[in-house]
Amino acid sequence: MNLFSNILKFVSKTSTEPSIQRVSKTDIDLSQLIDKVICELKSKKRLYDISLSYLESGKEVMALTPEESLDILMVALVRLGNRRHKQADNWGIDRYEFAGEEAIIRGMLKRSLPYTRDHILLMLKVLAEAKTLSTYQFPIAPIVKATEIFYSDSNEDMEAKKLLEKIAENIHKTSEGRADERRLADRVLRILSSDGNAVIPISMGEAWGDQAVKDIQSFDESIQLAWSDLFKTCQNTKPSKPSKKWIKEAQTSLDKIGRENFVKYTTTWFSLLDKPRTITLTRRNEFKTDLNLVFNDSNADLIKGLVWCCSIEESSEIASALTKVGIISFKKIPGVGAKSTRIGNAVIYALSVMPGRSGLYQLAVLKIKVKYRHAISLLEKSLAAAAEREGFSVDELAEMGVPSFGLDDVGLGEEVLGDFTALLTVSGFNSVDLTWRKEDGKIQKTVPSLVKENFGAELKELKGNIKDIKSMLSIQKERLESLFLIANSWDFDTWKDRYINHPLVGVFARKLIWMFEYGDNKCLAIFEDDLFKNVSGDDVSEIVKESKVSLWHPISSSVEEIRAWRERLYTLELTQPFKQAHREVYLLTDAERTTNTYSNRFASHVLKQHQFNALASTRGWHYTLQGAWDGGYDDICSIRLDQYNLYAQFWVNTIGEYGNDTSESGIFLYVSSDQVRFYEVRPDMNGLNDANINRDQPIPLEQVPALVFSEIFRDVDLFVGICSVGNDPEWSDGGPDGRYSNYWHEFSFGDLSASAQTRKEIFKYLVPKLKIGPQCKFIDKFLVVEGKRRIYKIHLGSGNILMEPNNQYLCIVTDSKKHTMDKGVFLPFEGDKTLSMILSKAVLLAADDKIKDPIINAQIDHR
Repeated sequence: MNLFSNILKFVSKTSTEPSIQRVSKTDIDLSQLIDKVICELKSKKRLYDISLSYLESGKEVMALTPEESLDILMVALVRLGNRRHKQADNWGIDRYEFAGEEAIIRGMLKRSLPYTRDHILLMLKVLAEAKTLSTYQFPIAPIVKATEIFYSDSNEDMEAKKLLEKIAENIHKTSEGRADERRLADRVLRILSSDGNAVIPISMGEAWGDQAVKDIQSFDESIQLAWSDLFKTCQNTKPSKPSKKWIKEAQTSLDKIGRENFVKYTTTWFSLLDKPRTITLTRRNEFKTDLNLVFNDSNADLIKGLVWCCSIEESSEIASALTKVGIISFKKIPGVGAKSTRIGNAVIYALSVMPGRSGLYQLAVLKIKVKYRHAISLLEKSLAAAAEREGFSVDELAEMGVPSFGLDDVGLGEEVLGDFTALLTVSGFNSVDLTWRKEDGKIQKTVPSLVKENFGAELKELKGNIKDIKSMLSIQKERLESLFLIANSWDFDTWKDRYINHPLVGVFARKLIWMFEYGDNKCLAIFEDDLFKNVSGDDVSEIVKESKVSLWHPISSSVEEIRAWRERLYTLELTQPFKQAHREVYLLTDAERTTNTYSNRFASHVLKQHQFNALASTRGWHYTLQGAWDGGYDDICSIRLDQYNLYAQFWVNTIGEYGNDTSESGIFLYVSSDQVRFYEVRPDMNGLNDANINRDQPIPLEQVPALVFSEIFRDVDLFVGICSVGNDPEWSDGGPDGRYSNYWHEFSFGDLSASAQTRKEIFKYLVPKLKIGPQCKFIDKFLVVEGKRRIYKIHLGSGNILMEPNNQYLCIVTDSKKHTMDKGVFLPFEGDKTLSMILSKAVLLAADDKIKDPIINAQIDHR
C-alpha cells in the first residue's frame, strides 16, 4: 500500500508535482502505527492532556527519524482533515480517532523537521479546505509557527498566500470572535505580508466591515498602511477608556489618514452597523446566542477603537453618527441583553469628552432615546458631569443641542440643485415631505431625472437628512412631553428662541398651550397666525413679552378653563403632538386618603409582563422581568423624580407556576398589579431613624405634589390600559384553563378609566361629523352602532364588542399597525391607538352588509 497516494493526490491540486519522497522503512507501516496509538488511547480511556511519551505506541512514534516523523505528520494531518470534514455532517465519529491523530501531529510539530515547500502547502491546504476551523479542531498555531519559520526569509509565494488568506477567513468564520483565534488569524495574514502591505484585521461578514475593507483597498498604499496601523491600535481596547499613549498612537495614524477622510469613511461605516450580516452564521442550537444578531467579538473591539478616535476632535457630524451607534449598541437582543455594551459605553465616553459642545448635545439626545437600564445610569452621570463642566443644567444642554438639519424656517427647508429647488416640509409630527420646485414655480413630487443624474451625492445626503429629521422628531416629541414633570420655566426670549422659533422644535411648540407669568398675573396662550392668542382668540403678544414661560398642565386650571381650551382646539382644528388640553387629571380619592401611604386604584389587574416591561421602559420607569429563579420574584417597577426628591413604585406580583406560566427561559408571562407608593429620597443621613434604617417608609399620598401624583397615576393607568389581558380578544375564554374569565369580562366591559372618559368626550364631538354619525349613539360605556344586520356596542375603554339582542361577544382581531386615521378626520391630539381602533371598528360595523371576512360574518350570523 502506498501510504502517500492520498497525500500526493491532495498536494497535486496546489501547483507542481510535490517533491515528497517516502523514506524506505519496510518494517514500519506508518498508518498502522497511528491506528496503534488510537487503540492504546481507547484502552486507557484518555482523551485529554495526551503526551506520546505516556504511551508505548507513542514511544515508537517518538523514536522515528526526522524524515519518518515528517512522513507520519503528513499522513496524520490528512487523516485528521478527512475525519473533521466528515464530522461537520456527522457528530457521531469516534472522538478517540481525533485524539490519536492530534497527539501525533502536535508531537511531531514540536520537532525541528526538514520541511519542503510542498510539506508546508499540504499543511496549509488541509486547514484551508476545512469546513470549520478552530483551535479546538486543528493544531493551527504550531502549523502557523512552522510556516512562519519556513518563510522567514521570503515573502514571495502567491499560492501559499492565497491559502493563508483562506485560513484566516475560515478562522474568523468559525471562531465566534474569540480574541485568541482573532490574533491567530491576524498572525496568519502577516506571514507573507511585507512591511509595505497593509493588513486589515476585520472579520468579514458584517456589512460595515465588508465596506471598510472595500474602501481601504481602493486607497493609495500609504493611506492603506495608515488605516492598517489605526486598526491595529483599535484592537487594543480592553480598558474602559483610552490611555494617553493610546491616543498618541491613534493620532499618528489619523494625521496620515487626514481628518476629512476619517470623518467621511467612519460615518459611512457607522451607518451600516444596523444592517444584517452579509455572511449568515449557523446557530448551533436554540440555547446558543444567535450570532447573526450581535457584533463579531473582534470587530466590536475595532468599532470601539474607532469610537474612541472620534472623541479626539469636535465634529457635529461625528457626534450625530456616534449617537446612532449608541442607539444601535444599546438595542436589546433577546437572550443577550444590549447588542454591545462595550461599544455603547465607548460612545458615552467619546461624546462626554469630545472637545466643544457637539458631543454633549448628542449625549442629551442619547439619554432620551436609550431605554437600556444599565446605560441610563452611566448616561445620567456623564451628562451631569459634562453639564457642570460647561456651566449649564442637563435640561439646558438638551434644549440647546437640537440641530436644525438645515431647515430655514419652522418645519421648512430649501436646497437648490441645478434648475430645481428641493423643498423639505415637516408635514406632521413624524413625517417629512420632499417636493421639487421648477424654475417656473411649478411643484412636482417625484425626483427630477436631471437631479438623479447630476446630483447623486447631494440627493443621497438630502434623503439621509430627512431620515435624521424623522428620528429627531420622535426624540423631541418625547422630550417635550417630559416637561410636564420637569416643570421648567424660561425667560420669554430664551424660550422663544429654543422652542417657538426653532426650525424643528417649533413644529411641536406652536401646537402647545403655554403659561405666561408676569408679576402677579398669569395668562395661557397658544401660537396662532404668528401671534400669541388666549382661549378667546385675543392677541396677548405684547402682554407676555416680559414673562416667565412654562408648559401648561391642565391640573393647574379649573374644569371650565380646561373645557374652554378643548373647544378652542376644536374650533381651530388644531392637533397637538400629545395630550395636553385633553390630558387626564388624576386627583386623590377618599379611599386613598384612608389607605394614606398607598393606592389600590390600579390593583388586581392581569398584565402581560413582557409588554409591561417594554412600555414601562419607554416611560422612564425601571423594571426587571421576574422569573422562576432565586430572587426572580423581587423586582418592583419604580421611577426616580429627582427634582422633587421622590421616587414612585408600582408593585406587581408574578402569576402562575413554572412551566405552565413561564417562557422557555423561566420568565413569568403574566403579573398582577398591586399598590402604588411614593418615597422620599434622602440626600444625606439626617433623615435616618429607627423606623427606616432597614427600608424606606412610604410618605402619605397627600404630601405628594398634585402634578407629580397625576402624572405618575397617568403612567400606571397607561400600563394597565395597554398591557391588561382584557384588551386581548383571544382571552375571551379566560386565558389558560379559563382562570381569568371573570377578570376579562370585567375589564373588557367595566367602568371607564380616565383615559376612556376622555376618549368618550372626543367621540361625542367627532362621530356626529362623520358619515356614520346617524347610525351611532352613546349609551353609558359604549359607542352603539346600528348596522344593517345587527346592533353593536363598542366599549370605549377596551374596544371590545357586544352584539344585540343577546350581548353576544364579537371578536375582531385588528392589525395595530393599520390603526391610522383618515387624513380628513380631525383629532385634537396624536397617540391614542385605541381611539383609532374603535373608530375603524365602528366604520366597519356600520356597513356590516359589506363585510367579506368569513370569520366575522360567521359570528354575526350566529345567534
